[in-house]
Amino acid sequence: MMPNNTKNKNIAFDARLFGRLLGYTKRYYGVFFFALITVIGLAVFGALRPKVLQMAMDQNIEQQVHPGFLKYIIWMLILLFLEVVCNLFFIYYASWLGQSVVRDIRIKLFNHILWFKMKYFDNSSVGVLLTRTVTDMERIADIFGEGLFMIFSDILKMLVVGSVMAYMNWHLSIIVFCTLPIVLIATKIFQKHMKKAFEEVRNEVSNLNSFVQERLTGMKIVQLFARETIEYQQFKQINERHKKGWIKTVWYNSVFFPIAELLSSITLGTVIWLGGLNVVFEQTATVGDLAAFIMMVPMMFRPLHQIANKFNTLQMGMVAADRVFKILDTKSNVEDRGTKKLTNFKGAIEFDNVSFSYIEQEPVLNAISFRVEPGQTVALVGSTGAGKTTIINLLNRFYDLDSGVILFDGEDISSFSLKSLRKNVAVVLQDVFLFADTVFQNITLGNPQYTLKDVQLAAKQIGIHDFIMSLPGGYHYNVKERGTMLSSGQRQLISFLRAYIINPKLLILDEATASIDSYSEQLIQEATKKITKGRTSIVIAHRLATIQKADKIIVMEAGKIVESGTHKSLLRNKEGVYRGLYEAQFLKQKALS
Repeated sequence: MMPNNTKNKNIAFDARLFGRLLGYTKRYYGVFFFALITVIGLAVFGALRPKVLQMAMDQNIEQQVHPGFLKYIIWMLILLFLEVVCNLFFIYYASWLGQSVVRDIRIKLFNHILWFKMKYFDNSSVGVLLTRTVTDMERIADIFGEGLFMIFSDILKMLVVGSVMAYMNWHLSIIVFCTLPIVLIATKIFQKHMKKAFEEVRNEVSNLNSFVQERLTGMKIVQLFARETIEYQQFKQINERHKKGWIKTVWYNSVFFPIAELLSSITLGTVIWLGGLNVVFEQTATVGDLAAFIMMVPMMFRPLHQIANKFNTLQMGMVAADRVFKILDTKSNVEDRGTKKLTNFKGAIEFDNVSFSYIEQEPVLNAISFRVEPGQTVALVGSTGAGKTTIINLLNRFYDLDSGVILFDGEDISSFSLKSLRKNVAVVLQDVFLFADTVFQNITLGNPQYTLKDVQLAAKQIGIHDFIMSLPGGYHYNVKERGTMLSSGQRQLISFLRAYIINPKLLILDEATASIDSYSEQLIQEATKKITKGRTSIVIAHRLATIQKADKIIVMEAGKIVESGTHKSLLRNKEGVYRGLYEAQFLKQKALS
């Protein structure tokens, strides 16, 4: 059986997807129907103008009668005025509706992404997600502003004009109606090919965004390893595919529109020729009929051109909507079924037979068990890939366990709400991320609970107030994107203050002193003594000198706990892993000194 997504690619218009998109207009039904009314007005008033012209030609101009001619001129002006008013309201409210719908979908999408598991981001490109939340959203807005209502207006105008034609002169109408099926068939073929072309374009736009975003983020690596020429060539290839995708859409347009214009011109010429003969010889048409038909033929065929053109816009919007809805339909959230609030957390933590794997059948943790008593400082040591950071991720419920249970004060952490759980945990990572904002905002993360005085007091307590005040603007200094205006040690200090100010019940330091200078490390060590006092702390460190005073040291290898004890007790085991790690570092330091 063919997958749904494959089926959808062969459908020129996905009614189910369109219906889902229209569901977001429920909040704005008043505006929606007002826009439809203006569309109807555009069709009706536009179709009445040729009829008024026909009456003026037959009753006044052809008969050379002056009385009553002014009346038709006034009616023409009134119809033109009403058409302009309807067009004004239509453009404004259709665009307003599109932007309002997009705002709602974008908010829903961003909120949905915020709660995704870390595993989703591990497997997803930031550039693609950026395309979905920004570029694709604008294409969805175009559905309402330039696609949906315009297509409805054009179809309605064709129906009204066709009805007026048939009412006025069915002989001339047959000429027009005979040509329409050819144009409709060409339009149908055009639409089908354009949908495939736009799918290809959107794929290449995502690839282009993803490539550029990654290279700009990693520009330092690109230049350090002299990869400018290689990356340039790769970008040229991606950009070439992007160009080819757009050229394909241009090719379809360049074939369709001249054909449609040719058919329109042939139809108009035939109407003038046969209509003129009818007026002169057979008297089955009047001069007014002929003048009205000359005016209505473009009104009949131009909407077909516009429908095809607006259908391009509609298709691009539908392709974008399909991609956005796929993310909205993705079930990658950490299940927040917890109903309890983690209040009065004493700090007792227990891992009971916990196993976990990022990739199925490739375990990272193998049935590990250990306990941390309230107020204890526990250090995790081991080689890279031993599973230390994974433990930190699981404590914050960034991932779900394969098996086993993690207990906080004797209760499964999944029974607590994520918000309640994470409010009690503060993490200082080795790789500090700072937003392009002030020092103050990066510390409080926009939480109005903390004032500038609170932050200053906390900074003084851990001894970094003077460092912050030395920056231009002090706490209002903008650190720019990713904190590039600060050194790694300075970013680490701000990150530490960010964790310190929330007064966490559980403090986690993940290689927090690995990339800072000796002066910053001294500040961190002093602050660590204050913040860990009477508080449960878990410290990950490669530098064993920083964890010698820990209450318990857990040694890990290949996802298993191989040793556990205090610094002194672990050193007594001459064949132990910890003793080997310690001696290796000691000898290395001795050799460097």
